[in-house]
This record gives sequence, C-alpha cells and structure tokens, in this order.
Amino acid sequence: MPEIVMYTTAMCPYCVRAKMLLQRKGMNWEEKRIDLDHGLMSEMLQRSKRRTVPQIFIGDHHVGGYDDMAELDAMGQLDPMLGLVAAGMPGDTPHTRDSSEDAPT
Repeated sequence: MPEIVMYTTAMCPYCVRAKMLLQRKGMNWEEKRIDLDHGLMSEMLQRSKRRTVPQIFIGDHHVGGYDDMAELDAMGQLDPMLGLVAAGMPGDTPHTRDSSEDAPT
C-alpha cells in the first residue's frame, strides 16, 4: 500500500469527507495538521503549491483536495492508486451490464 499524507485543519468539512472516503476503502494515512504546526503550512505550500486543505498525497503523487480525490474515485482511478485493484489500461472503464445483454440471441 502506498503512503498517504493528508494536510488538514480542525474545522474543515472537506478534510472530514476525505478521511471518510479513505476510511471506507480501509486505508490508513498520516494526518498533518497545519493549524497546530505552522511549519507544516510551509511544507504543504512547497509540496502542493496550494493554500487550501485538505491537500492529499498518495505516494509521490499530489492528488489535490477532496473534490479531486472524489473525482478520481468516480472515474475508477483511485483504487489502483491505492493499490486496491490492478491498474488498467488508459481509457479503460468498468463494464456494467444493461438489460439488452440479458436478451437471448
């Protein structure tokens, strides 16, 4: 499993949502509270070039904030990054059955 680092603050609803998403996937992460250690704010700015929280890193990859991570999840790209499933080919999308596939031929 890749290392996950999340920069957060105490009063941040998007931070809560990001943690809930990772928790649902059974992941562990390192939380860095920039409101408790202002040196971490400088670290976050240097790594992400962004001032908002959360800022999420999976391994060396900067995911961005909660909305960015949720979008990756919706597109089926988050689980491979987390090591939960094998990465597919670019452009692969999960196949879902529709009622036309149930009709006899």
